Amino acid sequence: MKQLLELFGFLALVQGGMGLLHEFTDWHIGLVQRIGFLDGYEIYASVALIVLAFALFAAAESRRPG
Repeated sequence: MKQLLELFGFLALVQGGMGLLHEFTDWHIGLVQRIGFLDGYEIYASVALIVLAFALFAAAESRRPG
């Protein structure tokens, strides 16, 4: 379970970072800008993904190995 939480945390961190990179550099990477109902809220969604990633890392650290 710990590795699964870390994997999801890593994916959320990468997607949040790529969403912010897309907003500030206009590179077309990441999944956040491709989701239609988030139009106009991409920065907020990206920051929320980064916060979620740190929460998942914290939850993974509190779990026992295995």
